Amino acid sequence: MGNTGYIALSRQTGLLKEMQLVANNIANISTTGFRKEGVVFAEYVQALDNGNPSISMAYANARATYQNQGSVTQTGNPFDMAIEGDGFFLVQTPQGEMLTRAGSFTPNADGELVTPDGYRLLDNGGAPIFVPPDAQSMAISSDGTLSVDGRPLAQIGIYAPTNPSELAHRNGVLFAAPSDVQPVEDSKILQGFLEESNVNPIAEVARMIEVQRAYEFGQTLLNKEDERIRNVLQTLGK
Repeated sequence: MGNTGYIALSRQTGLLKEMQLVANNIANISTTGFRKEGVVFAEYVQALDNGNPSISMAYANARATYQNQGSVTQTGNPFDMAIEGDGFFLVQTPQGEMLTRAGSFTPNADGELVTPDGYRLLDNGGAPIFVPPDAQSMAISSDGTLSVDGRPLAQIGIYAPTNPSELAHRNGVLFAAPSDVQPVEDSKILQGFLEESNVNPIAEVARMIEVQRAYEFGQTLLNKEDERIRNVLQTLGK
């Protein structure tokens, strides 16, 4: 395979990765707190031997996570929370502390607020949040202060990484929490609301069509290049 084929193949590989991410975005349109992802394309330049010109290929191993706010829907559930502004909830998982925008929580058997997967929600001091089982009422103020029967018990933490580029998507709606996360003070918590996915379905379907057409064009180019090489070999073999 010549340089033309390698260049086209590197582009095809990147387009295939982007198609997979676009498909995953579409599949999570209705997932609470989901963040849209995309592929970051870069140029990889490799020097060649014997004084030949350098060769440039596509490089698409990096992901970009879009942090624009999703729409907020009222649920009426007092344990549901949505963040208005920047930042994430901090939850404790078996793999360590994780960040998430999915604010659907319920008390477990011990009275701790947990995600649907059983991960404990942490307060602004990194401790689990406990709600007494005999509580008559629970209220959460915009600054995250949780009060039970009129008595403040804890303050729900909102955190963000110091360097947003270090935010790494793990699975579903969870992100690895870098060691240098810091509290966010300007954001608000809305009780009885959930933030929806920030995926725009029309834009994602349009992007899927665009990527598919680009991939088909690249495949046509590879087929023509393969045909050209075969014709050259057949001509030289006569």
